[in-house]
Amino acid sequence: MYTFIANPNARSGRGILLWKQIEKILLEKEIAYNVLFTKYQHHATRLVHDLTSDGAPHTIVVLGGDGTLNEVIDGIRYLDKVTLGYIPLGSGNDFARGLGLPTDIHSALEQILSPSHYTAMNVGVLDYENKHRRFAVSTGIGFDAAVCHQVMVTPLKAFLNRLKLGKLTYLGVALHKLLTLKPVTMTVTTETGEIKTYHKVYFTAVMNLKYEGGGFNFCPAASGTDDRLNIITVSELTRLKVLCLLPTAFKGWHTRFRGITLDTCTEVTITSDRALPVHTDGEPVFLQSDIHVHLEKEKLRIITPCK
Repeated sequence: MYTFIANPNARSGRGILLWKQIEKILLEKEIAYNVLFTKYQHHATRLVHDLTSDGAPHTIVVLGGDGTLNEVIDGIRYLDKVTLGYIPLGSGNDFARGLGLPTDIHSALEQILSPSHYTAMNVGVLDYENKHRRFAVSTGIGFDAAVCHQVMVTPLKAFLNRLKLGKLTYLGVALHKLLTLKPVTMTVTTETGEIKTYHKVYFTAVMNLKYEGGGFNFCPAASGTDDRLNIITVSELTRLKVLCLLPTAFKGWHTRFRGITLDTCTEVTITSDRALPVHTDGEPVFLQSDIHVHLEKEKLRIITPCK
């Protein structure tokens, strides 16, 4: 039995139409399924929490963007009891990009209905103010999170998505935030006890997979399967230099330049001298100056293509 968690508002409201295409195929193939539609923000978390609270095995298929996927993963009660499939309908699709998943809905569905390979993926956790939120792709504090926050509310996103130019939303917002966000001092402390202090920091991101922000390959070594988190800190650069480096991050070439610091860890605490935007998989978290990030003990089984 497949349980589909579908966001009808994905792809500028076309999510429901795409679901009907998928449902037609399921009926033709006589596939047993159930579908639950999200109706408001964080609804997917509640739906999945209720679904998985029985402790039984479940195969869950997410139909939506990285935000819907994040809500689903955040709601899973027992990670090791769930097999997850993903049909990406977002503008960023960093999760699909990071795991090499098909972005065409028919190819994605075919892979899910006839799985040939599974990937045991690490799941990250953000701790803040005695609260916890999971992430599949990344969490970040500073510039990258500020961009995510703004992208969520800009009317430009829906317009560009309709033109299939959603990536331009991130670039446009990034340019604006780069000019307005003031750099800060951050301290990064990993599980080894090593403490690093950075000045004039634009952002620090903790990555489970390689990509965030609609295709920026910030941590090329991140795999999501090696029981490690990857950290990138961007500091002590002029705004012009950051602006010039951003396009190189699509190919991962930014790592060659001064001011880009990469590290790995199993857990990390990040403090800032000023409260800044924070995100998990692009989903906003209220302003924070102190966050802790670690990995769940259990991994999540993802339906993926053969390597």
